[in-house]
Amino acid sequence: MGRSFANLHMKSNNPEKTVEALRELIERHPKVLGEEEARETKVVMYISESNENWISVLHEYFVWGTVKKIGLTLSRLIDDPIMTIGYMNEEILELSMFAHGDIQAERIFCEPWTREEYEELREERLQDDYLGEVLGLRKEELDELLGITSPEQAVNKLSELAGISLWSDAEWIPYEDDLRERFVKYEF
Repeated sequence: MGRSFANLHMKSNNPEKTVEALRELIERHPKVLGEEEARETKVVMYISESNENWISVLHEYFVWGTVKKIGLTLSRLIDDPIMTIGYMNEEILELSMFAHGDIQAERIFCEPWTREEYEELREERLQDDYLGEVLGLRKEELDELLGITSPEQAVNKLSELAGISLWSDAEWIPYEDDLRERFVKYEF
């Protein structure tokens, strides 16, 4: 088994609006975060203003398979585009974009043999133009990104093009100084 992580990013430069949307997500949609109902204990999320265009969010329940549902639900609560990243066992990178309560674009980066092995591995919506638009990519940059089949190379290239580090997960924060410096702990 290789390394896995999942994270969520909002195209926004307004951290207060992000915090309010996350608070609303926790209060109105606890099931999407693995809770049966609103909790007595605090929900911990880590938030980073990655750059002037993106706010990154980490939470213990963000894993491959759940982070997309969270991104979709959050896109119903905030007008900003939401990007989710799911990286599983160094075999799959799933990049999904949401807006207005719907998936707008998706790309799965993996080797051909991986796609054959996981028969259910299909993009929900291949809107490459939307992907390029939200990420602010020129056609050449988008074409280069979409031509990558290695999940690790895709994460590195996407991190470079978007100007944010996607190599992050809530479970890593206690062990990585860089993440502790970049992310602020919020208790809701």
